[in-house]
Amino acid sequence: MSFESLGLAPALLRALAEQGYSEPTPIQAGAIPVVLEGHDLLAAAQTGTGKTAAFSLPLLQRMSGSAPSGTRRPRALILTPTRELAAQIHDNLRDYGKHLRVSSAVIFGGVSMGPQMQALRRGVDIVIATPGRLVDHMQQRTIDLSGIEVLVLDEADRMLDMGFLPPLKRIVGALPKRRQTLLFSATFAPEIKSLAMQFMQSPREVSVTPANSVATTVSHQVHPVDAPRKRDLLLHVLSKDSRRQTLVFSRTKHGADKLVRFLEQSGLRAAAIHGNKSQNARTRALADFKNGRITVLVATDIAARGIDIDQLPIVINYDLPMVAEDYVHRIGRTGRAGAEGVALSLVSHEESGLLRDIRKLLNQDIAILEVPGFELSSPLRLDAHAPRPKQGQRQQQRPQRQGGSSHRPHAHVQHNNGGEHAMGNRKRHSRGRRPAAKA
Repeated sequence: MSFESLGLAPALLRALAEQGYSEPTPIQAGAIPVVLEGHDLLAAAQTGTGKTAAFSLPLLQRMSGSAPSGTRRPRALILTPTRELAAQIHDNLRDYGKHLRVSSAVIFGGVSMGPQMQALRRGVDIVIATPGRLVDHMQQRTIDLSGIEVLVLDEADRMLDMGFLPPLKRIVGALPKRRQTLLFSATFAPEIKSLAMQFMQSPREVSVTPANSVATTVSHQVHPVDAPRKRDLLLHVLSKDSRRQTLVFSRTKHGADKLVRFLEQSGLRAAAIHGNKSQNARTRALADFKNGRITVLVATDIAARGIDIDQLPIVINYDLPMVAEDYVHRIGRTGRAGAEGVALSLVSHEESGLLRDIRKLLNQDIAILEVPGFELSSPLRLDAHAPRPKQGQRQQQRPQRQGGSSHRPHAHVQHNNGGEHAMGNRKRHSRGRRPAAKA
């Protein structure tokens, strides 16, 4: 299957070809025809599957058509949970629409509203926004949503986890009743289905990834270590190759900052990214990590949304996540598109129960490798009574389901009267890597 066969406009095909994309991923093959036909869509897809292109390409095609006479109002709205993901989608839209006369603006908190207001006054076709900042603009009447033809809810599961349902309802209540709605989520959990029934009209369903699947190219390893020695073990691991890009997950914002200070004092180039950082600091840290100015990025789960880096060789869980499903999402940042990756977890005795949950979820053993000089004072317990961190250490977030995966399953397209399957493969990159349209 090719992008041409999906019915995309020549200008879009040209932009895709210039970026080295010739064949759609499963989510693109399944979703693009449904969106072009004008149906509402409920799509199960996560970061790394090419989902952004799955809604961006047909959206750009629709926006490139004739706009209502004299309109300066936005015609499409994309809602996403984090600033980083909003900025990433904006970049993708500009790349895919470079040969079209379609304008877009990104709206999120942490920065001045002034430039955003100016962009809206000039008039844009597509607005990409986080819910909180969009409500701010609605309250100040600096945005007119009465002309919205298409609404996209990206990572709907995470928006619910972050408590965005009230502002979502307020935003949707301000939109025209007659519109096309596209909802992308990691899972079709009951709360997502309920959301869909409130906001959508007879949506088609496209599902491309089995629940909690992981890339087969990822090697899972555990280094057991006593909690007070975790920092030293992390430094030991990182020092083996100080030039290697490494994403490190911390359970808390405070812990991420402390870890970065320790690594910097030890001579490593590191930065933290989490919700308490200013938008400028988050943007700078992510840019520095992508271009290699820093080699270690310490992130919390929510802040890691929007990190889209090809061929990230290793992800380290400095702290295990409190919810096993979050492990799958974390390690989806490595082993993409057929490349090999390592998911390394530093596990203390207190986290034995969390490791047991992860092994049960993955339905596979994880290699437990002691590092000489960092042996545990007592062995990990992986039975039903294995200990877990105390409740006070738990982050205030709901379970995150299903992580990024690089294997390429069938896309299942569910219609009201049955279903069909569509497969898509991407053209191999000249370096042997199979690029996916960014998500």
